[in-house]
Amino acid sequence: MGLLSGLGRFGLDNLENVNVYEEAKPLKKVEVVKPVPKAVQEQDFLFDRTYSCPVCGREFKNRMVRTGKAKLIGSDIDLRPRYEQLDILKYDVVLCPICGYTALGRFFEAVTPLQAKNIINAISVRFTSPVETKEIYTYDDALERYQMALANAVVKKAKASEKAYICLKTAWILRGRGENLDQSLPDYKMQKEQCGEKETEFLRHALDGFLEARRSETFPVCGIDQYTADYLIAAIAARFEKYDLSGRLVTEILLSKSAGVRVKNRARDLKEILVQKLKEKKDSSE
Repeated sequence: MGLLSGLGRFGLDNLENVNVYEEAKPLKKVEVVKPVPKAVQEQDFLFDRTYSCPVCGREFKNRMVRTGKAKLIGSDIDLRPRYEQLDILKYDVVLCPICGYTALGRFFEAVTPLQAKNIINAISVRFTSPVETKEIYTYDDALERYQMALANAVVKKAKASEKAYICLKTAWILRGRGENLDQSLPDYKMQKEQCGEKETEFLRHALDGFLEARRSETFPVCGIDQYTADYLIAAIAARFEKYDLSGRLVTEILLSKSAGVRVKNRARDLKEILVQKLKEKKDSSE
């Protein structure tokens, strides 16, 4: 007699002899397909920010990097920052596509009525807006935008520090362009050399501008304190073999009781480089 005998009276006689613990059939193995993570693209770090132009009064959108999205992985001796996935320097210029007013983000809204008038008369009346809007900027796009920022700074008679800062960042853009050139290009070597030459030219003007700012302006300038500016001057001066100037500023930073730990550490690193450069120079002259 099965456990279910008697169910016939319910019309379920077919179940009377069923094995209650019938061995379950093994389940077919289902292969779990893991989703392939989406590759991070440069545009994933960007968004459109709306600006109101202080020169023409019109609104426009400009590509910007989301705050805190990009990860800083280091910096060059002259403080050029390096980030994973993208070069945020390409997006530090704000350009009004209507009147042509252009400036670094930190300076964009700071325009006097006289400066606006000068920009309108010297730039806006001749400005031709680029037709296309781009999701990401190439280094060539960024270079044009920095050149526009410098032209506007000259026209509006900006302080030496602002023009120097634009020149410094333009040099960084050229360095980035050179580092990211496609080596399969037929004129790769020529383009690489041109990037280096232009970078040097902009760095030279940055040095002149920061030296002028040091003489004539009150710090901080461009968000840079006195000691950071002195370090920048020392780092750029070293590139042009102005070792006396570079060494003097490094010494002042290291002896200062007011300079921060970070800038002092950078100054120590630069001092080691200067010592090595001077040794190499001495050895080559003997």
